[in-house]
Amino acid sequence: MTIPKELKEMTFEDFCRTVFNPKKRHEKPEVLKGKRGISTTQYILGPSCAAYLAELGAETIKVELPRRGEPMRHTTPFNEPFLYPLSRWMPDKGTGLGFFGANHNEYFITLDFHKPEAIEIMKRLAAKSDFMAENYRAGTFDRWGIGYRQLSEVNPRLIYQWMGGFGGWGPGRNRASYDILGQAQGGCFSVTGLQREFGGLPSKHTIWIMDYWGGAMSAFQILANMWWRDNISGLGNFMEYSQVHGAQRHLSDIIALYGRYGLVAQRWGNWDVLLCVHGIVQCGKSSYPGSKNPQEQEEGYCLISAYEDEDYAALCNMIERHDLAEKYPEHKDRLDPEAQFEIYAAIEEWAADKTKEEVAAICDQYGLIAQPVMNSKEVSTNPHWQERGTLQWIDDPTFGDVFAQVGGYLMSDTPPRCNWVFKPVGADNDYILAKLCGFTGSEIAKLEAEEVI
Repeated sequence: MTIPKELKEMTFEDFCRTVFNPKKRHEKPEVLKGKRGISTTQYILGPSCAAYLAELGAETIKVELPRRGEPMRHTTPFNEPFLYPLSRWMPDKGTGLGFFGANHNEYFITLDFHKPEAIEIMKRLAAKSDFMAENYRAGTFDRWGIGYRQLSEVNPRLIYQWMGGFGGWGPGRNRASYDILGQAQGGCFSVTGLQREFGGLPSKHTIWIMDYWGGAMSAFQILANMWWRDNISGLGNFMEYSQVHGAQRHLSDIIALYGRYGLVAQRWGNWDVLLCVHGIVQCGKSSYPGSKNPQEQEEGYCLISAYEDEDYAALCNMIERHDLAEKYPEHKDRLDPEAQFEIYAAIEEWAADKTKEEVAAICDQYGLIAQPVMNSKEVSTNPHWQERGTLQWIDDPTFGDVFAQVGGYLMSDTPPRCNWVFKPVGADNDYILAKLCGFTGSEIAKLEAEEVI
């Protein structure tokens, strides 16, 4: 990017606001324009990988089962058949809202892999593609004749990304996986949840954090190998991503602590084992008195961070507990479990007559870091996300105005974008099969009548 004189003279904030302007996303080129990929994926892990690449401009073709599509369309509530129709073959069925976040910008076709005609179509698509993403059980596609070993003979430049729970070899290879199982075996749940004194129960993440993380890492693998192929080898590559291994990577120092000292880390709730004060405290009042929404009726929560000795002293002054400032003057004193129980109890006693916003505002007056814990309504209406374009209304070609998340990162010259959120099952059968496989309209109609597509 050659920086014009007017940009050089701007303040840094105005420079960022100008080059990242979300209203001009669609005026700029797409960094992966001209690349093509196949996504034979389901649920979240695999689809998110494909969607990330599609948001960068790759022509990504999602392959689903005929008529009903993949399972994720049916695993969430609010399947509105008129607003988000499933397919033209099943007009009385809808697509669940959980399908939203992981299928942006993709073309949708259908194939029944149990039929030889579908296998042949897959090979013809692979012959004209740069990458393929799949997350069926390890070895399934190889058994069907459309795994990496077979497709690389059709297209030696094909980059093949498999995603799943445990990998294609090892003691756990035959086990299926999904987000919560990956976190359970990967060790995440062992350190996520309540302290023993509060019941000690582990806590699952409501969101599919390991799926979306795994999708991002798999897209990273594809991009890395695309560079290697195009600049070094000229050949494709076979890659796998294990959800369990990915969960282990999140454990940070916990694995090293066990290796060095034999220490088995425990759950520590909404507090922190390395920093104090650095945790979430409960406030005593709801931010929405009179609301009939159960989520808004509950008392709020607020993150407070004051682990530096100077900040901790200011916090004690704020809550008028000078005795705690004298009792725990140094950070090492505050890390002791008994100290944390006493300190956080004092903060929550002070916050008992306040909303989360009031707590944050007072902390700000004392120069302390604080952030109210925001619910989905507060996130959706927050002007920061809307101004920066990571949450926005999209004029979807199929569904009209849709409120959705867009890429959480920004690029000045080749920004990611959401052109459409998703499509009904098989919406692009005619377009893709004619364009890439050379089928005529009558041939496509015959494949549909025989339930190949």
